[in-house]
Amino acid sequence: MSEDNKYTFENPEYRDTYRHTVSHILAQAVKRLHPEVKLAIGPSIENGFYYDFDAPFSFTQEDLDALEAEMRKICKEKLKLERFELPRDEARRLMEEKDEPYKVQLIDDLPEDATISFYKQGEFTDLCAGPHLDSTGRVKGNGIKLMNVTGAYWRGDSKNKMLQRIYGTAFPKKDELDAYLNMLEEAKKRDHRRLGKELGLFMLTEEGPGFPFFLPNGMTLKNTLIDYWREVHKRYGYVEVSTPVILSRKLWERSGHWDHYKENMYTTVIDDEDFAIKPMNCPGGMLVYKSQPHSYRELPLRVGELGLVHRHELSGALHGLFRVRCFTQDDAHIFMTPEQMKDEIKNVVKLFDEVYSVFGLSYTIELSTMPEDHIGTVEQWEHNQDILKEAITEMGKDYVINEGDGAFYGPKLDFHLADSLGRTWQCGTIQLDSQLPERFELEYIGADGEKHRPIMIHRVVLGSIERFIGVITEHFGGAFPTWLAPEQVRIMPMTDRNVPCAEEVVKQLTDAGFRVTMDDRNEKIGYKIREAQVHKVPYMVVIGDKDEEKGIISVRERKTGETTPMELAEFVEKLSYEVKEKLR
Repeated sequence: MSEDNKYTFENPEYRDTYRHTVSHILAQAVKRLHPEVKLAIGPSIENGFYYDFDAPFSFTQEDLDALEAEMRKICKEKLKLERFELPRDEARRLMEEKDEPYKVQLIDDLPEDATISFYKQGEFTDLCAGPHLDSTGRVKGNGIKLMNVTGAYWRGDSKNKMLQRIYGTAFPKKDELDAYLNMLEEAKKRDHRRLGKELGLFMLTEEGPGFPFFLPNGMTLKNTLIDYWREVHKRYGYVEVSTPVILSRKLWERSGHWDHYKENMYTTVIDDEDFAIKPMNCPGGMLVYKSQPHSYRELPLRVGELGLVHRHELSGALHGLFRVRCFTQDDAHIFMTPEQMKDEIKNVVKLFDEVYSVFGLSYTIELSTMPEDHIGTVEQWEHNQDILKEAITEMGKDYVINEGDGAFYGPKLDFHLADSLGRTWQCGTIQLDSQLPERFELEYIGADGEKHRPIMIHRVVLGSIERFIGVITEHFGGAFPTWLAPEQVRIMPMTDRNVPCAEEVVKQLTDAGFRVTMDDRNEKIGYKIREAQVHKVPYMVVIGDKDEEKGIISVRERKTGETTPMELAEFVEKLSYEVKEKLR
């Protein structure tokens, strides 16, 4: 980080410090306007901050507006933020005098050797480890926005009292705040849950919380995506397998999942033995590899699987297709010799580049290193981490370190995709694994005629088919490119006289392999066009008397809104090119 960017929002540490300071300004404003309110905690978070309060009333929008005004005053007062430390007894006494019971509890729960620090700004003092800006004057009041109020249990425990959490955001410039708020408004319009309902893609029910139902249009979209996945993987030398959804506890103990992942697994009993519904495809993939002998000449062996997996998620974490309990993981396991590791990592990244570019998604890479809860030696981990670093660096790609967040069996590269609104989504991952081949005693016969242990790559490109559908639904705002759209063309005869001609056009387009519907309702053509636009159909074909006389069709394009007369053969050629090239 250059010195020029050290004190800008490009520096995550400065951004967090700035917003943490704003959370204290919010708490000060609350205490000024409502002295009876008790303070809990107020950290910075991604895209903003929050503060939890115990108030004898419910905060309303009018309250938030008044608090924003008071926060702007505090910024103009340019109050100095002064840090000081106190011994535990004095710290506790100070918070008792201020009648802040939650702060007293926080002090009591700190380790014996903890440094207890406070920050003072004007008449306001808060228990806090920091850091903070040196003055409230550093914060631009017109860049602050209080977003909403929600309930939050003290310390996240439902046994504790429900507090009120005020969320906010802050930027150093008003135009940056405005851009962020505009993005949020656009995101609301693109919400995949709303679009999923409007476009007939999927539904969620009380009878199956976290278990999505795909509707006809959604299945068309999902199958088209899977067809593309298969086409790409065939070109990159993958074979495809399918493994059972339910497997014995013994398998999960052997893989380590029973010890490291059991709280997220659904289990059952069959013939008095414990079984688990698979949360991942890997152990089944081990059994497939182990089912027959292998030679070094077969390696690398690239094995793909579109496996249905189930993971227990807390009900409060469920969110449309983004967080579900049942999803299709587009897995692949690559078995290779140690000498092939780097080239195979590069080959996977090339596949990722091809797939993500089709959807117009850029990405950043995060290298997650050894967690505390790991299997295998430190030396193995460091070696594999170095291989990942070298492969990415040699491809001219940058990465950031995510310390201690690797899978329990190996380090990984996570690919964070940026959508059309600049939001990021973690989808692809490449995990380098020396542990599961050891646990499952996988082998291959080397050139020396001896048995050797292969190295494995676990990787997904889309991550979860369901979640990726949610991502691209919002990325495209439901206006999917022609090759992906569930309905590619809608034919609209002007009158009943034009229906026979329209039916012939539908037949020819359908025979050519396109997804076509016809709207022959007795409605005005303008109404039909508007409805097709709402359904985000890429092409609308209008057929009237004049079109029939001239032997043409009138093609209206969703993207431009323009209508162009053309011959049917010309339109077929245009559509074929768009679909083949997967144009956006």
